[in-house]
Amino acid sequence: MNEAALIRAQLRGLQSYRVEGHEIVLVDGGSSDDTVENAAGLADRIEISAPGRSAQMNRGAELARGDLLLFLHIDTSLPEQADQLISAEMNAGNQRRQWGWFDIRLSNPGLAYRIIAAAMNLRARWSAVCTGDQALFVEVELFHLLGGFPAIPLMEDVAMCKLLRRAARPAPIKTAALASSRRWQQHGLVKTVLLMWWLRLQYFLGVSPRVLVKRYYPRR
Repeated sequence: MNEAALIRAQLRGLQSYRVEGHEIVLVDGGSSDDTVENAAGLADRIEISAPGRSAQMNRGAELARGDLLLFLHIDTSLPEQADQLISAEMNAGNQRRQWGWFDIRLSNPGLAYRIIAAAMNLRARWSAVCTGDQALFVEVELFHLLGGFPAIPLMEDVAMCKLLRRAARPAPIKTAALASSRRWQQHGLVKTVLLMWWLRLQYFLGVSPRVLVKRYYPRR
């Protein structure tokens, strides 16, 4: 939503996958800027849906025609040959995996941001719960069998991973995707880290995501 300044560059970085036959479905949450116009010609389908990551990603999954879904936030960039990395990891060993994610590194190269990324990667591997920034991928049949992302306004990534880890072992990929560090930079590094941990704790303790989203997006 409202990513006019970012959308073209990010979509251009995905065009090599279209050449290989992969499909890009872009779901906008009702932008008031030129996001949709700037995306013209750079996606196979462009859809406008109700706002919210859960609603938008579920709508994209409905429209997608492939047998594997990858959910990519617009400010995250995939590593090179991500499709080949996914195929290799899902078929490694004697049991095919059905879902997974990428390790992450943040766009700010500072030490503090490297520590944050390392902590995120360690937590994801330990808990089998990744963040939305880590480019979750899942076989379409399993995704729909589980009912897609729960219809909640926040923590949809946590809720989805909890469903997935009960169904199948994950395939985490060490090669890192690059995620924007803009939220940490805009709102303060320590403040943002503490807020994210506090929200996760509150969610674990049973606080409704409808309450938590107001704390995460106080200006909306």
